[in-house]
Amino acid sequence: MIFPMNAPMFDLLVLSITEKQDAYGYQLSQIIKRVSHTKDSRLYPVLKRLQEQGFLTVYDQSYQGRNRRYYKVTEKGAVQLNLYETEWKNYSSRINGLFEGGETA
Repeated sequence: MIFPMNAPMFDLLVLSITEKQDAYGYQLSQIIKRVSHTKDSRLYPVLKRLQEQGFLTVYDQSYQGRNRRYYKVTEKGAVQLNLYETEWKNYSSRINGLFEGGETA
C-alpha cells in the first residue's frame, strides 16, 4: 500500500484485532502486514505506548517451551477503539464521496 501508516491507524488496527481475540506481537504484525507494508519493528513501540496509555493489558503464556507476550484490549481501550472506528467511518465516507464526485472542495 502506498499510503503511510500513522500512529492513529496503527492504534486502530491493533485495538481492533485485540478486541476480537488476544494476540501476540508476531501474530499482530502478520495481520497488519495484510493491509500495510510495515516492518515488525514499528509495531512494538505502538504496543508499548498503548499499554502505557491503559488501552492494552499484557500477559505471558508458554507456547512450545517459549513465552509469548499476549496483548488484550482493556475497557478503556474498547472506548478508544469506538472513537477511532467512528472517526474512520466518517473519514472514509468523505473520501469515498470525493471519489464519487458527491462532495466538492
